[in-house]
Amino acid sequence: MSSESRIFIGKGERPVFLSLKYANRHGLIAGATGTGKTVSLQILAEGFSAAGVPVFTADVKGDLAGLLRPGTLGDKLIARARTIGLEPYEARGFPVCFWDLFAEQGAPIRATVSEMGPLLLARLLQLNETQEGALALAFRYADDEGLLLLDLKDLRALLVEIGERARELATRYGHVARATIGAIQRRLLALEEQGADRFFGEPALDLADFMRVDASGAGVVNILAADRLMQAPKLYATFLLWLLSELFEELPEAGDLDRPKLVFFFDEAHLLFDAAPRALIEKIEQVVRLIRSKGVGVFFVTQNPLDVPDSVSSQLGNRIVHALRAYTPREQRVVKAAAETFRPNPAFRAADVLTELGVGEALVSTLEAKGAPSRVERALIRPPASRIGTISEAERAEAIAASPMRARYAEAVDRESAYEVLKASAEKRAREEAKSPGSGRAKQPRSRRSSRQTYAEAAAKSFLRSLSSGLGRAILRGVLGGMRRGSR
Repeated sequence: MSSESRIFIGKGERPVFLSLKYANRHGLIAGATGTGKTVSLQILAEGFSAAGVPVFTADVKGDLAGLLRPGTLGDKLIARARTIGLEPYEARGFPVCFWDLFAEQGAPIRATVSEMGPLLLARLLQLNETQEGALALAFRYADDEGLLLLDLKDLRALLVEIGERARELATRYGHVARATIGAIQRRLLALEEQGADRFFGEPALDLADFMRVDASGAGVVNILAADRLMQAPKLYATFLLWLLSELFEELPEAGDLDRPKLVFFFDEAHLLFDAAPRALIEKIEQVVRLIRSKGVGVFFVTQNPLDVPDSVSSQLGNRIVHALRAYTPREQRVVKAAAETFRPNPAFRAADVLTELGVGEALVSTLEAKGAPSRVERALIRPPASRIGTISEAERAEAIAASPMRARYAEAVDRESAYEVLKASAEKRAREEAKSPGSGRAKQPRSRRSSRQTYAEAAAKSFLRSLSSGLGRAILRGVLGGMRRGSR
């Protein structure tokens, strides 16, 4: 029932579709654990790929790798397909490209430190305001001096340079305490321990490699292995925000298209907003609001619809919300708030239905003609055509070996950048100091009087202290006694 202009999602009182024309108006997939969010993401990725739209998604649990292989049409899936009128229902796989920041479960993804920029890097390092200012100063100094910041050793070398020349640079850039530089260096070391040093470097990702179609015209589904990234949630969230920002900066204006150029799924979206400073929230809001005109659709996937701030949630026109739990007063408020985001359906109360939905059911509202939201439907979500669940290591290895991206990004490149330039400059200064007149003279050690006392010296000092103390008390008694006598 899908077509070239829309994706079939499921059926309630009537079939529910996502119009490709309005897919760049962004969307939300929400619901408690185990209610079917991943399958909803999977069927949307299938629909976009079949329509020739490339997809990027993070695979947090490994379940989305099944998009590579045709599914097994079991009795339950066939029965669901018949119930909702999905005919014909056929199994098929989709073109998939695996990526991995750690280069273990897919082609490596890299970005340079300069591309990341001071704001996102400060978020990644969890810097305070003072430290963030020092980092911004470092980037400005690198720009002024023409220093390339490609990997973390470039940034460390730059910070050492600024720390050593802090007094000299204070008049141009402001004062930076060495303690602040040291704190940033410690954060960089901690970041390296999480494996982030593999992410920074070259060759940097070419965004065109995320926007490919295969020989049959199907959009490639780019899957980022994110199971290890969950151990470093700040790295995960910062990387995906960087990717969105790069798409926003690099892609030309496209206007209203009949389908997106790329659809971006942000799983575990709450990690993007946890403890995010206001400046970062404003940047996310700006990117989500304006990237639509670049032909990119963004879907946030999360357990709680309120994980997404109101300023961002208001931009999400397509919504699939699975069952929500309402055991506590706070959860009940979440359910009520989520229900109020839908256009009402007189057949039911959304707030009641949200707690009653079964697995594979959802409240669905999408944008229809002229971009108006459809009436909310209680829908059975269609079964996917690809495999539900993960694939074997052999199947993944075969797909990685066949991908042209593996060969293109496998080998890291370390060209001359800030580290090499600053190292050469320091060595040159050292040679010049060694050749300067008088540099070969040995420094004479200053004579220093011993602080140890002889027994006689210690006894004399003790006697003098006693004498002065006794004399002082005697004089004080005489003065006070005279004052008392004079007052009588």
